[in-house]
Amino acid sequence: MASNKLALEQAAGKLISAIQREWGKELGESVAELSEDVIDKGHDLLRASKERKVRFILGGLSVTQYLGELWVQRHPEVKELIAQFERELEASESV
Repeated sequence: MASNKLALEQAAGKLISAIQREWGKELGESVAELSEDVIDKGHDLLRASKERKVRFILGGLSVTQYLGELWVQRHPEVKELIAQFERELEASESV
């Protein structure tokens, strides 16, 4: 179980890094503020991963919905990392 938890935390960290890269591309633009909010949500997912409370944080939403569907649509580079996080979430719950 510990390795699944660690894998989930690692997936959350990779997702945060990808979001931060997108934010970095937007610095100086008005949309960067929205990406900062998404970074905060990514950190919430990481904290929840450590506490095994991801489903509680999501409140029935998918990760894409939680981060913001429009933001994810505009930043397709993060989609695979979202999918990876969701796979690790499923694996951590099936133990």
